Amino acid sequence: GGEMQRVAVARALVHRPALILADEPTGNLDPDTAQTVLNLLAREIRSRGAGGVLVTHSKVAAHSADRIVVLEHGKLRSP
Repeated sequence: GGEMQRVAVARALVHRPALILADEPTGNLDPDTAQTVLNLLAREIRSRGAGGVLVTHSKVAAHSADRIVVLEHGKLRSP
C-alpha cells in the first residue's frame, strides 16, 4: 500500500529542492514503510542543507522533526 505516496516522495526528492514541503507523507503507509520514508526525508534534508516542512497528524512522524509547531484553534504554538 501507499505506492503512489512513495512515488510522490521520490519524485519530489529527485529534483533536489532547497525546501521540501511534505503534507502527510506517511498517511497511507504501513509503520515500517512510514519510518523508511521519514528517515529518507530527514537524511535528504540534512545532507543537502535544505529546509523541510512536514504537516502531519502522526505523533511518530512529528517527533522525527528537529522542531515541532502545533496549529490549534487557528494559532501556532510550541507543544
